[in-house]
Amino acid sequence: MNMKLWREILYPYEMAVDELVLKFNNIQREYRNAGEYSPIESVTGRVKKIASILEKGNRKNIEIEHLTEQLDDIAGIRIICQFVEDIYKVVEIIERRTDIEIIQYKDYISNQKLSGYRSYHVITRYPVQTREGQKKVKVEIQIRTLAMNFWAVIEHSMQYKYHEHIPEHIRERLSASSEAIIQLDNEMSLIRDEIMDAQNSIRQKDLIVGEILNLIHGLYRTANKREILKIQDEFYKVYKKNDIALLRTFLEELDAIAEGYRAQDAEGDL
Repeated sequence: MNMKLWREILYPYEMAVDELVLKFNNIQREYRNAGEYSPIESVTGRVKKIASILEKGNRKNIEIEHLTEQLDDIAGIRIICQFVEDIYKVVEIIERRTDIEIIQYKDYISNQKLSGYRSYHVITRYPVQTREGQKKVKVEIQIRTLAMNFWAVIEHSMQYKYHEHIPEHIRERLSASSEAIIQLDNEMSLIRDEIMDAQNSIRQKDLIVGEILNLIHGLYRTANKREILKIQDEFYKVYKKNDIALLRTFLEELDAIAEGYRAQDAEGDL
C-alpha cells in the first residue's frame, strides 16, 4: 500500500479527531462559562502513525487490508480528569450524545491490567463528512485522571524503549508506583469537595472580574475620563480585599452606572 493511499485512508480519522477534540473542549467551556466545575480537565487527540499501525497489525497477526476494521485505536481521544469520579461523569456525557455510537467499554479502573495500567476506554464509531459522503470511523476515547495519565505515559515510554520486554526490576518499580497512583487518586477523592469549592471560587472570581473590566472598557465610550479613573481606583481597592461578595456588589453597582449611560445614549439617539 503506497503512502498516498495511506494518507487517503487516514484523513477521515484526522477529521474525526479534530472534530471530537473541538466538541469536548466546547463541553468544558460550557461548564466553565456557566461558573460550574467541569469533569473534563483537558482534551488531546491523535491519529496513529503509519509505522505504529503496521507494527500493531503485525503483532496481532492482522492482514493489512483488515487493519482499519480490526484496530480500534487508529484514532484516539484522551480526556484527562482531576478525580476518578469525573471519569464516569464523562462516560455519561458520551452516552448522552447522539453523534457518537458506542461499540464497547473497557474499564481498566475496576479491572486494571497486570502491568498496573488504569484508564477507562470507550470504543466508538463517529461519522465524518468526506468528499465522497459520510464515513464512520472508529475512535478510541481514553478517560483517565492526571495521576493515571502520568503513570501511563511513563509506562508507554518504557514499553517502547524495551520493545515490550521491560526488565523485571523496572516492572516491579512500575507496579509499586501504580499502587502509589491509586493511593494518590483515593486521597484526592477524599478532599474532592474542598478542592472543587476552592476551584469554583477562583472561577467565579475570574468571571466577575472579567465582567467588571468589560463594563469599565465600555464606559470609555460614554463616561468622562475622571469618572473612569475613579471607578478603576475603587475597583483595585475592592479587588485587593479578595472578597467575592464585595466584587459581586461592585459589579452590580457598576452595571447600574453603565445602564444609566446606556439609557442616556438611547435618549440621545431619539
